[in-house]
Amino acid sequence: MRIKNPRFAFVLAATGVLLAGCAQFERQAAPVATVDDDAYCRANGGEPGSSAYVACRKDRDVAASRAASGGSGIERAHRNLAEDMLNNRR
Repeated sequence: MRIKNPRFAFVLAATGVLLAGCAQFERQAAPVATVDDDAYCRANGGEPGSSAYVACRKDRDVAASRAASGGSGIERAHRNLAEDMLNNRR
């Protein structure tokens, strides 16, 4: 099949490029925790609301977010920018 109209070829190529830009890239799902964070922190930190429990939950959340992001610099930069914007730092 030969394309006789160069405009049609250009539109077809431009459409392909634009659609390629919209492609969804598969991301790895966050690893499923084998131990419930609440149960773990109750056993190691005490009652909910105590400073040790809150610190335990925060540490578990930070570890989970690091594991989920896989250490990607782009995602980390995006998350930091979003946090800065939410906190009116910009």
